[in-house]
Amino acid sequence: MYRLRAIVRSLAVPLGLYGLAGLVAVYFVWHGVNGQRGLRAGEEYEQRLAQLRLERDLLRLERAQWERRIALIRGEAVDADLLEDQARALLGRVRADDVVILTPPMASR
Repeated sequence: MYRLRAIVRSLAVPLGLYGLAGLVAVYFVWHGVNGQRGLRAGEEYEQRLAQLRLERDLLRLERAQWERRIALIRGEAVDADLLEDQARALLGRVRADDVVILTPPMASR
């Protein structure tokens, strides 16, 4: 009886410790992949960063377009056509030689 108990103990203790070490390793590996600072979170951050960079580039292009348009109005040499178009758009006026095509308003769904 004593010998059987010694054999079981000599097998159970190392197996239990190996099992515990395996569970700890699985815990850290799982969090290394799925955790807040894991591999998947890094991929999500990279995708979001790419989206934000694209948005930034589009906003820079829009800003450059606006700066070019403002440069035409600002300063000593004002582009007369651009100024006239802007004034007519703001006032809702047309010239006598303009052709205006009126369409019925779109019905909302």
